[in-house]
Amino acid sequence: MRAQAVLELAVELLRRLLRFDAPADGVVSAFFRTQRGLGPRERHALAETAYAVLRRRLLYQHLAQSGRGPLERRLVLLGWQGEDSFLQGTLDADEAAWLARCRAIDPATLPDKLRHNLPDWLAGALRAEMDAEAFAALCQALLQPAPLDLRVNVLKTKREAVQRELAEAGIDAQPTPYSPWGLRVQGKPALQKLGVFTRGEVEVQDEGSQLLALLTDPKRGEMVVDFCAGAGGKTLALGAAMRNTGRLYAWDTSGHRLDAMKPRLARSGLSNVHPAQLAHERDERVKRLAGKIDRVLVDAPCSGLGTLRRNPDLKWRQSPQAIQELQAKQAAILDSAARLLKPGGRLVYATCSPLRAENEDVADAFQAAQAAAFEPLAAGELLAQAHVAQAADLDAQGRLRLWPQRHGTDGFFAAVWRRR
Repeated sequence: MRAQAVLELAVELLRRLLRFDAPADGVVSAFFRTQRGLGPRERHALAETAYAVLRRRLLYQHLAQSGRGPLERRLVLLGWQGEDSFLQGTLDADEAAWLARCRAIDPATLPDKLRHNLPDWLAGALRAEMDAEAFAALCQALLQPAPLDLRVNVLKTKREAVQRELAEAGIDAQPTPYSPWGLRVQGKPALQKLGVFTRGEVEVQDEGSQLLALLTDPKRGEMVVDFCAGAGGKTLALGAAMRNTGRLYAWDTSGHRLDAMKPRLARSGLSNVHPAQLAHERDERVKRLAGKIDRVLVDAPCSGLGTLRRNPDLKWRQSPQAIQELQAKQAAILDSAARLLKPGGRLVYATCSPLRAENEDVADAFQAAQAAAFEPLAAGELLAQAHVAQAADLDAQGRLRLWPQRHGTDGFFAAVWRRR
């Protein structure tokens, strides 16, 4: 496809994304389904350009004011992630000169807002939780694409065997620094046709998400509930840790998300997983199993702002009002899930958010209300028992706290209790 046509498609894709009326990954996927003539390199350039603009939207909109032509075209030129020679062939002399001037600007000379590229409300909330140095480091980390993390299915194979097979396919995969199940790959190699993937020996899963399953630490023969299972990433990790024994309930209010688990579950080799759609957090299934469950993981619906490296559109689609609404939902779900635990059972509350409002505030309120029934446990000690390397580095006042700039994972929080 000629260069100008590819650039026009990039402009159209970005125009759709900037409506912010749907998650970016879904918009990109739907767009590519209508563009059968694009090759892998062109798709990669279009998608990565769009995500680059979403990450640095404030900066690029500021720079675009000095250019001419449609705004979306100027933004695409600024964020282009394909070959530069390909791009230069689409520019006239004025555009080329303008782009060169923009690229020559030192970001350090720009206002803080144009460096961190966060909406004011989110920047303010994060500044309130950390010092200036940590805030700057976090912002820089969130402007970078995330690596590709894989979880090895320990029910079927070992990490070293997968690493060797990937190396034979020309893919360099290194053990993740914390999770004993993880491998980290730079870039975005095509994995779907490799044997390790089709045989269900690996799943794409951020190391932080793997650590939530390790923190839950289910044992053989137990009854376990993944209360907000979604598409099942943590469900599959829990099932493998249980060695395909016991009963693992995968619950979610979204049947669509649970349907996405089916092909993954088929590859995994697990037969102890029982998915079910709940009407709400007080569903009859919760009542029937009250006081009978050994472990409950509540990866609660949240803002997702800890995943901004992967989902940069979220910072433009979320709002303070949405956070308040989520906080109420998180508290209700946690209270309901807690009823499932038998004496001695473990409860894990987690989010992929960096915001205290969704994390410590929810956990503190639960602890205050349930002090007689639930005893808090130290995350660092539990992770060490689960053979997590450098577990103490992940513990923040007895709770799991993961940061992109410190740990290389998505941003995660988890608090753990044992029912008395």
